[in-house]
Amino acid sequence: MNITLRQLRAFVAVARNGSFTLAAESLFLTQSALSGLIKELEQSLGVRLFDRSTRRIQLSEIGRGIYPLIDKILTDLDGVVDEVTNLKALKKGVVRVAAPQLMACTLLPEVIAAYRARHPEVDIRLIDCAVESVTSRVFSGEVDFGVGPERDPSSDIDAAPLFELPFHAVFPHGHALGALQAVRWSDLVHHPLITLQGQFTERLSVDLHNAMREVDLDPATTVTFMSTALSMVASGLGVTICIPYAASLVRLYQLDMRPLVEPEVTRRFYVFSRNGRSLSPAAHSFRDMLFEHVADIGCGTRD
Repeated sequence: MNITLRQLRAFVAVARNGSFTLAAESLFLTQSALSGLIKELEQSLGVRLFDRSTRRIQLSEIGRGIYPLIDKILTDLDGVVDEVTNLKALKKGVVRVAAPQLMACTLLPEVIAAYRARHPEVDIRLIDCAVESVTSRVFSGEVDFGVGPERDPSSDIDAAPLFELPFHAVFPHGHALGALQAVRWSDLVHHPLITLQGQFTERLSVDLHNAMREVDLDPATTVTFMSTALSMVASGLGVTICIPYAASLVRLYQLDMRPLVEPEVTRRFYVFSRNGRSLSPAAHSFRDMLFEHVADIGCGTRD
C-alpha cells in the first residue's frame, strides 16, 4: 500500500467541497488530475470513498468514517510544519545557557538584550552557576550550551574559543596603584589581595609560577563571588583581580582597573556544547550573536 499526502489532501478537499470542480480549484489542480488521485487512493485502500451520480457526489459510508481521522492527521501535520517553520524563522523557541556568576551579570545580559531586540519571541533562559558546573550542565542536557573559562578537555564536550583576555588589577579611586599605567604582579604583594576560591586562584597560581617563579599568589582573603570581592575592595579592604569583560561591574562599584604585567597572564573563555547534539535554530543564532557581540566590543580571541 502506497498512500501519498497528495491523495489524502485530494480526498479531504473533495469531502469538504462536495465537488470535484471546486476541490480541484482549491488545490490548483486540473479536475482530471484530482480524479486520478482519488482513484489511486481508492485502489490502494481497496474501498470506494465516494458515491457518485450525475448530479452530486457524496462520501460513502467508509468515506464518512475515515474522513475525520484523515482530516485530523493532515491538520496535525500542518501544525508540525508550521511549528518547524516558526522555529527556523526564530518566531518562537527557548534557549538555555549556563554561565558563571560574573559572566552572567556582565557580558551575557548585554547579549540577551541585543538578541531579544531582534527576536522578541524567543525565550532566552540564563542559568548562573558555579564555574565548575557549567560543562556538567551542558553534558546533562540541562542547557543548550555553556560559556566559561577553559576546562580540562573532554571528548564529550566541544569547546569553541570565544575570547582570551589578560588579568587586570582592581582597586578604589585614589589608590596608590592608580598612579601606574600598568601594574606588575609583584606590586600586588604590598596590598591585601582578595581573590576567588577554588579553581580561579589555583589555576592563576600555577600560571604565575610557570611564568615567573619568584612571584607567588598569596591572597589575604578568598571569597566565592566576584561581587563580594568588589564590595570589599570598594570598602577599602584590599585589591582584587579580574578579567576586563567585567568592566561594567567594576564601574558600578566605582573602582579603577589597570592591566597586570610582568608577566602578562591571560585567561581563555569558551562556548561549550555537547558533541553529537545539534543546536536548535534559536540556540544556534543566539550563539552566533554571542560571538558577534564579543568581536564588536573588542574581546576577540588571541593567537
